Amino acid sequence: MDKNLGYIKSIRGSIIDVVFEHELPFINNKLVTGADDQVIMEAASYINDSTVRSIALTSTSGLSRGDTVKDTGAPIKVPVGEEILGSMFDVFGNTLNGEGKSKAMTKSIHQRPVPFSERNTTNELFITGIKVIDILTPLARGEKAGLFGGAGVGKTVLITELINNTAKKTKGYSVFCGIGERSREAEELYREVKEAKILDNAVLIFAQMNEPPGARFRVGHAALTMAEYFRDVQKKDVLLLIDNIFRFIQAGSEVSGLMGKMPSRVGYQPTLASELAELEERISSTRSGAITSIQAVYVPADDFTDPSATHTFSHLSASIVLSRKRASQGLYPAIDPLSSSSNMLNAAIVGEKHYTIAREIKKTLATYEELKDIIAMLGIEELSVENRSVVQRARKLERFLTQPFFTTADITGSEGRLVELENALDGCERILNDEFQDYRESDFYMIGGIEEAEERKKKREKNET
Repeated sequence: MDKNLGYIKSIRGSIIDVVFEHELPFINNKLVTGADDQVIMEAASYINDSTVRSIALTSTSGLSRGDTVKDTGAPIKVPVGEEILGSMFDVFGNTLNGEGKSKAMTKSIHQRPVPFSERNTTNELFITGIKVIDILTPLARGEKAGLFGGAGVGKTVLITELINNTAKKTKGYSVFCGIGERSREAEELYREVKEAKILDNAVLIFAQMNEPPGARFRVGHAALTMAEYFRDVQKKDVLLLIDNIFRFIQAGSEVSGLMGKMPSRVGYQPTLASELAELEERISSTRSGAITSIQAVYVPADDFTDPSATHTFSHLSASIVLSRKRASQGLYPAIDPLSSSSNMLNAAIVGEKHYTIAREIKKTLATYEELKDIIAMLGIEELSVENRSVVQRARKLERFLTQPFFTTADITGSEGRLVELENALDGCERILNDEFQDYRESDFYMIGGIEEAEERKKKREKNET
């Protein structure tokens, strides 16, 4: 049967108006044009009863008015299933680390969210093996957590570590979705995941900075289709990592501007909330498996009142805030324990012991934060004995909550650590109980379990004698 054919009426950047004389394609259908059908578009809206406005997902250079356009009769599809593990894809399902398309079956990138009746509502923890996250901002299985921070505070490094820990700890699958990031970062991530021997448990899908906004806008949906198949058909738990959700909002804003829609607050698209919800609501847990998502959120100019940040916050059950100040002090991961929060940090969910320790840590660190001005002006000697011991505890806790990562072992020279929750809680409890008063702060810096601090002290004392 002949394909439904039309011709190009006008081209404005990534927006192409196409006239179909017989029947209009459905919204979201894939349209192709150009030499060897290399230009791929998606039907976005109807202008009148014969013209459809489409968004190009590839470069439109070389096109001209009057060129023939084919309606493929279906939306964009991506490969799914275990055959795609270990591969790197673009938004159309073409492999980037090999030739051609994957041999796997394909599914449309546009899927409906799981109905409420099929969702699982039990509160289960998603253990990452990273001390500061598991203790102070525990993640929920099948929920969404945000990694907030400006440029260069360690969002991507933390995400790579989470892929590594998921593969090693749970033998689970990870789907990494790169939206509008640098091409260099994509190549580095692929190499790091491969060198860490965890590529066989991961799928990487990218739409880079240099690609048209249409591709960046749709790559999140493509990644979710892959993750949903692992969850619904193969009954697996999946970790979906998105770097960076702000670039998805930014791509939507570009598309909206090209489509001629009136901008909303701070220049964002009027449909920001619904577009974000359409993507986020597909991330959930069912009785057979769960998609747990961790999303890096770039905060423009570190302004947390920006609409992109506030709309993203409303979808998250945990917010991990990265602090430039802590990064400058060398406290990695540079997570700010006082700004970060989690709905799971509740005695009914994590247990009384965990809740009490976490609350005590936050109280100690908050007191230290208040005393910093006095220390800066008058010196630590002017504090009361009680406050001085609070400061010592807080400084030891800050250093104990740092951790060497597997993915940065080549740079730091220290082997990564995966710390069990019980071990991490035990270490914090003992520091709070002043069991390590004769220890130096450096004994707690960049270690795994608390037993490493004891070993460091013994080694130091041996060298000194």
